[in-house]
Amino acid sequence: MKEYDLIIIGAGAGGTTAAIEASAFGLKVALIEKEKRVGGAFVLTGTIPSKTLRETALFIKEYKNRNPYGIDLILKENLTLKKIRKREKDVVNFKVASLLENIQASNIDVFYGSGSIFDKNTVKIITQKGNEEFLKGNIILICTGSIPYRNPKIPFDDKLICDSDSILRLDDLPKSIGIVGAGVIGLEYASIFSLLGIDVSIIDERQNILTFLDSEIVKRLKENMEKSGVNFILNRKIQEVKIKNKKVLCKFSGGGEIIFSNLLVSTGRIGNSMNLGLEKLGIEINERGLIKVNERYQTSQANIYAIGDVIGQPALASTAMEQGRLVVDYAFNKRYEKTLPSILPMAIYTVPEISTVGITEDALKEFGFDYEVGRANYLQIARGSIIGDLSGLIKIVVSKKEQSIPKDLKIPKYLRKFGKFKKNQLLGVHIIGENSSELIHIGLSCLYYHGTVDYFIQSVFNFPTLSDGFKIAAMDYFSKKNLYDKI
Repeated sequence: MKEYDLIIIGAGAGGTTAAIEASAFGLKVALIEKEKRVGGAFVLTGTIPSKTLRETALFIKEYKNRNPYGIDLILKENLTLKKIRKREKDVVNFKVASLLENIQASNIDVFYGSGSIFDKNTVKIITQKGNEEFLKGNIILICTGSIPYRNPKIPFDDKLICDSDSILRLDDLPKSIGIVGAGVIGLEYASIFSLLGIDVSIIDERQNILTFLDSEIVKRLKENMEKSGVNFILNRKIQEVKIKNKKVLCKFSGGGEIIFSNLLVSTGRIGNSMNLGLEKLGIEINERGLIKVNERYQTSQANIYAIGDVIGQPALASTAMEQGRLVVDYAFNKRYEKTLPSILPMAIYTVPEISTVGITEDALKEFGFDYEVGRANYLQIARGSIIGDLSGLIKIVVSKKEQSIPKDLKIPKYLRKFGKFKKNQLLGVHIIGENSSELIHIGLSCLYYHGTVDYFIQSVFNFPTLSDGFKIAAMDYFSKKNLYDKI
């Protein structure tokens, strides 16, 4: 039986990062992956495939609309999803090869098969050929991610009715598509399909979408998606879904029905913790399949850790990577004591894309704080006018004065560091528009160091750039209520 310092089950974002980190410290590492390739959902079925498909759809949309630039181009109309996905497959193959090269260079042993916990220091592998293999390890790390939740009442066939994984395996573009679930994944796919000229309807039993984001940004997103042809059917619950005459029939509670050529059901994800053998060690798993861990990502079995989507929010590839590094530090006493930052950016790759960090204006209204906002529409920004982004907006939320923070107030930990808000302190940044996922990091840096918006005023940005919008937004903030003389 081979022995290792660290055995990792799952070669996704967190697992591969943890493996490479541990190897850099001279630890002997085994990495187990049930698929035929490393990369997990973030490379093979989720993050990279869907975002590459989005870029392809944007390219096609721009290709169709070149006349304003005086360029006459012809796009072949016989597009299929298989053709459109060629670029996505190329990117995925490159990423898998690059990841595998790093793993091999780090002398990490990779085992392809299904791993499960045999006992607290032993992992059992059922190889892809059906053979059994056992590995001994001092530390075991579970990084098995999540899978789409499938309502048992919906007859998934992965052709007409798909989840967010199987939708990418279609060969032909749908003539029309219904998307059940107006969450992040559902909205991202709605944007992609609408760009490709497909009739898209998004259905959700909730009245409002993305309620955790700034409402002004969400309103602007919804308006732009509607302009691109997305039909929002909100506050309606689907009672029944069935396949009829090779189409999908959706019946609503309270009456009414609608027919689509295809249906994408995107109603959340569940932790991929099944068949891991965790119950034998009394490791707690909730009804959504999420593994319970402490602040150091330990399960109730001290030498067994879990990270990433399988432990729940924030369920982002970026945080899973950082969690992987932290587990190595914690488990083997490497580097220094640290934790995952309490301030985390988020990006939603709709069209237009959204990115956000910090507290929203809506939350500050509820808290009763004395705040002000600054705005810079992309059309006010030279680069925004050049690229023709009509919907872009950089919005900053700022504390107008020094004010205390009540102890029972539920706000991000980073805002509590000094127990009060400073005058002109930046509290949140919310962006919609091209490159918002890149721009947000300027706001993130200012927030991390408890900076004030004076930073944007006093800094010089390259011109013309979208980043210059931070200065415009800051000037907008200071121009309100005679704040300029208080700088």
